[in-house]
Amino acid sequence: MIVVGGVPFAPEDSSQGMDTLVALMGHPLLVSASESFRSMQEKRISLSENSCSKSSKWVYLFQSEFATVDPALVDVCRSYCTVVDIICNSDIGRISVAHMDIPRVVDGGLNQMLSLVADHDSDALFDVHLVGGFDDISSQQSYLDAKRRIKSEGYSYPLCAKIVDALRNRSEKFQIQTLHVLGHNTKWDSEGIGYPIFHGFVVETSNGSISPASFDGTSRCPDDIIRRIRVTASFEDPNWRGKLLDTYDTSTDQFVIAPCAWSIRQKNIALALQNLSDEEILLSCSSSPSAEGPDFVDNERRKWNYLIRHPDWREAFPSKAPRLFQRTAHGAWAQTVRDDIQN
Repeated sequence: MIVVGGVPFAPEDSSQGMDTLVALMGHPLLVSASESFRSMQEKRISLSENSCSKSSKWVYLFQSEFATVDPALVDVCRSYCTVVDIICNSDIGRISVAHMDIPRVVDGGLNQMLSLVADHDSDALFDVHLVGGFDDISSQQSYLDAKRRIKSEGYSYPLCAKIVDALRNRSEKFQIQTLHVLGHNTKWDSEGIGYPIFHGFVVETSNGSISPASFDGTSRCPDDIIRRIRVTASFEDPNWRGKLLDTYDTSTDQFVIAPCAWSIRQKNIALALQNLSDEEILLSCSSSPSAEGPDFVDNERRKWNYLIRHPDWREAFPSKAPRLFQRTAHGAWAQTVRDDIQN
């Protein structure tokens, strides 16, 4: 069930996810909340320069990952947006954040998130923030001839509609506090090409507030290459079908990068793509080529270099064990080696 401003949101029973999404996008309370979010100053996060960021206990999410955090252990949760779904349960003091990028992970992903934030109170009201996902139809159309595979509705609309439909059809009560997606998160150039206003966000766990943010490479660790590879490799690994990628252990405050298998096909793809020009990489590897950040191409090349050097996924995950990272005294992350692997 969806709630807005304490009142159940009930469009016509026959409405589909897209109709419900359109109705929510025009709700006065959500329009006002989006305008307030849009007016915020974007925070620039860099662990190498920003002393405040250095001192914060943080968790960063990549595509297809989720994490449920305890405010007693984590100050800030960060992510670079496709569509980020934030579910807060103030009664038990936990916040679950997911970076969703395709509709097929929505139902399973919500189950994963709610398993860690829901209690046995059937009347619990979960605060929800949906941010990211711009109006990419025009951007997609600009590259239609080059890519051929792009559908006319873009990527963000079907994903947002699926999330809204899933929230609406569940028995839990979800109070949408922020809906800064699609047209609300889009700016246009002189040629009518759409770009996201904000690419990322931070959520302050002490009060559940969210703010737009941008990040440099220092603020996205740990284990960024393996985690980026997992995003693509998870499409081949049946263990992750319809699921978000496990990344962080709430109870121990550790990054626990669950194993994901990739085949020799990933190396072959890397070999085929590594000599492409920057523009060709954007066209071949991005769903929104005109809207990617400045480090997109470099990160793609870094992934391919790793896959070419390490085509066997078991090198990254010996004995099929997760990769573990503990927080240091200075707030950074250091990899730990399991005794059972050492022995």
